[in-house]
Amino acid sequence: MRHTATASAPDTAAPATGGRGVPLSAFERETLAVFVGLARAVGLPKSYGEIYGLLYASAEPLNFGDIQERLGLSKGSVSQGLKALRAVGAVRLAEPDGGRTRDYFQPETELRRLVGGFLQESVRPHLDGSDRRLAALRTHLLAEPGSAARRKILQTRHDKLVRWHKQGRAVLPWIEKFLG
Repeated sequence: MRHTATASAPDTAAPATGGRGVPLSAFERETLAVFVGLARAVGLPKSYGEIYGLLYASAEPLNFGDIQERLGLSKGSVSQGLKALRAVGAVRLAEPDGGRTRDYFQPETELRRLVGGFLQESVRPHLDGSDRRLAALRTHLLAEPGSAARRKILQTRHDKLVRWHKQGRAVLPWIEKFLG
């Protein structure tokens, strides 16, 4: 008998209610699940996806307390999530409203700005800091013990890593220009 393996989806389900029993609509739950899945796919905490998803699913900007209450997250998680999401341009402050006494947040909904912010805040600094590491890696490689065959394999891998780095540096400006 043949067995077929089925891949189970990652746990991206959003709670049926947020903190303090605040019900989330079906639309909100599914939106949160989409963004939690995306956050996990790129190695970000689940709470970042929840925060962005809630803001995305909301027709109105939300304040810190709204986000914390609706999601049932700690103050620290909301604070850290908003700070990180603002740093990459995924969340921004809403335009001031004469009656508001707090900061309100809304999602960036333009894909080019989302991707551009991620590239600027995450990818570019990584590439910029890699030059020194690659030079150190080269130095360590020269002192690596072992057989000539082993050193040759490691040299090939080092050379490939340097090529990837150069290709990343070459393509990043093109991607940024394309997103423009």
